[in-house]
Amino acid sequence: MLLDLFFNYWHIISLFFTVAILYSSVGFGGGSSYLAILALTGIIYTQIRATALLCNIVVVSGNVFLYYQQNKLDLKKIIPLVLFSVPFAYLGGYLKISQEFFFILLGFTLLFAAISMWITKRIVASNKKNIPTKKVKNAAFGGFIGFISGMIGIGGGIFLAPLLHLTNWDTPKRIAATASLFILVNSIAGLMGQYSNPDFIINWPLTSVLLVTVFIGGRIGNTISNQLFSPIQLKKATAILIAFVSIRVLCKHFFT
Repeated sequence: MLLDLFFNYWHIISLFFTVAILYSSVGFGGGSSYLAILALTGIIYTQIRATALLCNIVVVSGNVFLYYQQNKLDLKKIIPLVLFSVPFAYLGGYLKISQEFFFILLGFTLLFAAISMWITKRIVASNKKNIPTKKVKNAAFGGFIGFISGMIGIGGGIFLAPLLHLTNWDTPKRIAATASLFILVNSIAGLMGQYSNPDFIINWPLTSVLLVTVFIGGRIGNTISNQLFSPIQLKKATAILIAFVSIRVLCKHFFT
């Protein structure tokens, strides 16, 4: 059975392995790319969300651990962001949405991700003293991002990171650490919400293989950290891929 899985899904497994290495090498999870890959397959959309979140959790956990060791996590600033994002991510994951709505929302989300990745170089925060932030505003942003992320099946980093850079929330390294922790807790909450839904379904044999694949890829990426590509190079290349997938998904569901 295992050989059959590798034979039938070798292209997906290879792509997940590559994404895990590249993203973890620069401190990201890769959830949007996992969704983009799965969106081009015939896998049921409810399985796409759960599979992407599980892979996200496996990869980003290593990043969070490394940032914790480096003392880059400022919990006093992070708590307001996740205070409402976690329950709203759970709610978003629990909600039953139609396949049509899911793919349209996914298409626009991936398009946003592609644009934000492409212009990242222009919106990277400086290393100067960060501007004080309002806890209520952070909580509101976190709740909104968490809800959308839970519905789609991502951790929300593609929304949060550009926002934090634009507001000069903190140094680039601390923003990356914050985004990693945000992705982790929201991925877990979104997955729990999906699991609580009576219609939850997942292809465990395939998902298990993908989890092992991204775990190995993630550990390799953590080890070679930043030795293959710079974050900007990786984001530019990924932006092109995700933009292609988003346009294809939107065209399929708007013009067919």
